[in-house]
Amino acid sequence: MVSPAVRSAGPCHAPWPLMLVISGGRKMADLEAVLADVSYLMAMEKSKSTPAARASKKIILPEPSIRSVMQKYLEERDELTFDKIFNQKIGFLLFKDFCMNEIDEAVPQLKFYEEIKDYEKLDSEEERLSRSRQIYDGYIMKELLSCSHPFSKKAVDHVQSHLAKKQVPPTLFQPYIVEICDSLRGKIFQKFIESDKFTRFCQWKNVELNIHLTMNDFSVHRIIGRGGFGEVYGCRKADTGKMYAMKCLDKKRIKMKQGETLALNERIMLSLVSTGDCPFIVCMTYAFHTPDKLCFILDLMNGGDLHYHLSQHGVFSEKEMRFYAAEIILGLEHMHNRFVVYRDLKPANILLDEHGHVRISDLGLACDFSKKKPHASVGTHGYMAPEVLQKGTAYDSSADWFSLGCMLFKLLRGHSPFRQHKTKDKHEIDRMTLTMNVELPDSFTAELKDLLEGLLQRDVSKRLGCQGRGAPEVKEHQFFKGIDWQQVYLQKYSPPLIPPRGEVNAADAFDIGSFDEEDTKGIKLLDSDQELYKNFPLVISERWQQEVAETVYEAVNSDTDKSEARKRAKNKQLGHEEDYALGKDCIMHGYMLKLGNPFLTQWQRRYFYLFPNRVEWRGEGESRQNLLTMEQIVTVEETQIKDKKCILLRIKGGKQFVLQCESDPEFVQWKKELTEAFTEAQKLLRRAPKVIGKGRAGVVELSKPPLTHRNSNGL
Repeated sequence: MVSPAVRSAGPCHAPWPLMLVISGGRKMADLEAVLADVSYLMAMEKSKSTPAARASKKIILPEPSIRSVMQKYLEERDELTFDKIFNQKIGFLLFKDFCMNEIDEAVPQLKFYEEIKDYEKLDSEEERLSRSRQIYDGYIMKELLSCSHPFSKKAVDHVQSHLAKKQVPPTLFQPYIVEICDSLRGKIFQKFIESDKFTRFCQWKNVELNIHLTMNDFSVHRIIGRGGFGEVYGCRKADTGKMYAMKCLDKKRIKMKQGETLALNERIMLSLVSTGDCPFIVCMTYAFHTPDKLCFILDLMNGGDLHYHLSQHGVFSEKEMRFYAAEIILGLEHMHNRFVVYRDLKPANILLDEHGHVRISDLGLACDFSKKKPHASVGTHGYMAPEVLQKGTAYDSSADWFSLGCMLFKLLRGHSPFRQHKTKDKHEIDRMTLTMNVELPDSFTAELKDLLEGLLQRDVSKRLGCQGRGAPEVKEHQFFKGIDWQQVYLQKYSPPLIPPRGEVNAADAFDIGSFDEEDTKGIKLLDSDQELYKNFPLVISERWQQEVAETVYEAVNSDTDKSEARKRAKNKQLGHEEDYALGKDCIMHGYMLKLGNPFLTQWQRRYFYLFPNRVEWRGEGESRQNLLTMEQIVTVEETQIKDKKCILLRIKGGKQFVLQCESDPEFVQWKKELTEAFTEAQKLLRRAPKVIGKGRAGVVELSKPPLTHRNSNGL
């Protein structure tokens, strides 16, 4: 499959073979990388203007009335808890805004919480010692002296005992984090749910849950690589201005090579590892598809790969290799914690960012081992573990630790330990992997030898990283003595090699080649082929929220506040639609589109109220209310009009009542609530005594008195 990210920075005076890998680990012909204006992409990314200023589309938040439907929608999915909202980026920002600006009582716990979070990000023990004293004096000691400390003695004792010994781990204040959250999740959170800030959260959440990406949502700039199934481009997200790498796989080419399973697997693996903010994996933010392409939107990396830099820089020293090993280990740990085995660790798949930090890329061969261990023999010869080469043998994350040993050896010596004399005979490389004891040079330190011997153990039970504790076994090895893993995670160690900025690694800028369209001329995509990809689209929530928070969040909120204020000033009735529902048995309310006119050809936007026994609606600024009773409805169905999902109410007398929602969450919730209300009403009607001789009206829309003259039943 196409290697997923940009490999573009590096000296322009030397060629850079772009080693792209197709599924199955087989190497394609070396490609002479990248168009000459990749530097243009980098220049755009580093331009002084903010991403928000570079956005060509605007995010438009729905009207505040969306709250009624979204609250129901989120509640039913258990998304309205304190923990769920507080731990989302946009949820936290709005909750903080509410606590700081809209609540009468002071909320010092939130400032305390942010101080602790800032402390946890500090690099050195010296900085943590200084800041921990400030936090203790300002938030703990001060309150203890005034006898107003609202936290437990256990939390105080935990911090005091550590400070007395000058022990300041990043987790020093963790007991306080737990108790702060406990104090906020009660009355304060309930007040937040009743506030306008929660309404704004519903507005943002509606936008997130209604994302349907197409090519029009991206400004695609330049092609930057090609592989077995498609190309990689640099692109900019139109509504936020953020730069990404777009990996496009051709559906016909996938079908021709029977690669459907591999393409879908890559999307699943990327979704598993792209949460939790790991800075050492090329992660995915979005996946979507067009009639002929599968598209992954990935982190943009512009520093080349380790295979290229090894060819230019020459072999690395032990100290330099230790830097790369530490960051890669944290990337593997992140995958293994999610039960993903990578299976293709090698220098060509380790990409550098502009600062020289590394990320593991291309998860086309990765596999989930949570339910069933894999036994397929896949990977790149010279890096595959013995258990992977032995057909039929099940394995798990053990395979990655062996590959790590092979890769570290190559960084130090320029070749895999099992590929001596530059042999290309795969069978010979595999034979040596299964039988040969690696001889380590005398120039290696004792700690390095011990590390490599531990990683390159053929016996899995004796291999480092495979004795029950995983990554910590490797991290605690003597070779990494003195490494502060928190600093590694925060990318605070200086990289040994910083790719030159604004330069291109291309001997021939236009030698990237192109696909022969004749290859796929006879391939036709059937409905059954498209059906395979129906669940392919994906938005990684935390990455979308982070992208928005970093770019257009403040601007969109400001614009929305102004727009809503203007609308309220223009129409005094606006924003008071929900007042009619208050104190009544209204299940849900909000805007929908109703198919109207005598020939049912035009959509009319109306404000709807759902009650247990009826549906009411009215036009904007209208006092005239219309009514449809549950007794008049025959069925509630789902239908489709011009590729749009709609709710079809069949009415007695052969009439139809068609509704369309403005977003996916609204459609799901309205359909569910209408169906349930109709079903319950039918049960009640069947139990009610029949009135003989009374005819029932077949009128669908009834003119009602103004709202002010209605009683609570709306009759």
